[in-house]
Amino acid sequence: MTTTTPQPVSVAYMSEKDSANLIAPGAALQRVSDQFSFTEGPAVDKEGNVYFTDQPNNKIWRYGTDGTLSLFMDNAGRSNGMYFDAAGNLISCADEKNELWSISPDKKVTVLMMGYQGKRLNGPNDVWVDASGNSYFTDPLYKRDYWTHSGPEIDGQNLFFLPKGKKEPVLLDGNYKRPNGIIGTPDGKTLYVADIGDSKTYKYQINGDASLSNRQLFTNQGSDGMTLDEKGNVYLTGKGVMIYNPAGELILTIPVPEGWVGNICFAGKDRKTLFITASKSVYTLQMQVAGAK
Repeated sequence: MTTTTPQPVSVAYMSEKDSANLIAPGAALQRVSDQFSFTEGPAVDKEGNVYFTDQPNNKIWRYGTDGTLSLFMDNAGRSNGMYFDAAGNLISCADEKNELWSISPDKKVTVLMMGYQGKRLNGPNDVWVDASGNSYFTDPLYKRDYWTHSGPEIDGQNLFFLPKGKKEPVLLDGNYKRPNGIIGTPDGKTLYVADIGDSKTYKYQINGDASLSNRQLFTNQGSDGMTLDEKGNVYLTGKGVMIYNPAGELILTIPVPEGWVGNICFAGKDRKTLFITASKSVYTLQMQVAGAK
C-alpha cells in the first residue's frame, strides 16, 4: 500500500454554456498515478473508496479516501466495468470468459451469469446495479487477444438485464451498433445507455417491474463510461469528460492529458471528488457538486 502524492495537471476547462459552478474554486486536475496500462470501471463503495480496473494487467486497484493506492485483487477475470450493489459486493463485467461476477469484500468470487440462451456473450462491458440488486449491462464486441474462442456466438451487440438471483439474462434492447457506458438514477426511474458505435446516448424510463420503456435520444454523443451528479447532470467520457445538463445540453468539457477517458465516478467521503480513469493514468478533480446518491 502506498500513499500517493498527486501531481497537478494544467488544463483549460471549456464551458459551452453556464457550467453552474460545478468545479471547486481553484481546483486543478490531479494525476494520482500513471503506472497502469489501461484503467477502467471505477466504482465507489459506501465509504467513498474507489475500486478500478487495469484490464490488460488483469488487476483491480483500490484508491482510498485517505489517498492510499493499493492492489485489491490480482487475476480479476479481466474485469472491466464495475458497480457496487447494496450489500457491498463488487459486481464486475469479467470478460476473460464473458461473465458477470460478484466479488465480496473478502474477495470471494461468485459467477452470476455465464451466457445467454446457452451461448457465450460478446463481452459484458459496463454495468449498473439498482437498489434491488438487479443488473443492467451492455454487451459490445471488442475482440480480446486473450480469448481462446474465435468469433461471436450471439447476434448483435445488446443491452441486457440480469434479475437478482437469476442465471439467465434478459435481452432488453438489440437496437445498438456498440453499446458501452451505462448508469441509472438513484431513484431507479431512469437509465442512460451510450451507443459509442453510433455516437449517441439514450435514456429510458425504468418501470416498476424493472423493464424499460420510452427510449429517447438524450444527446448525439456516445460514451465509454458515465456517471451522474446530484443536480442530474450526466458525465460522458471519451476525448475528455463532457458534462450535459438534464436537458441533454453540453455545459462543460474537461480535457484530460492522455486524450482518452475510459470511465468516471464520484468518490470521497462527501462524494465531491471526481475520479477519472484515463488510459495509463488515474486523476481526481475536486467538485462543488456531489455525485448522485
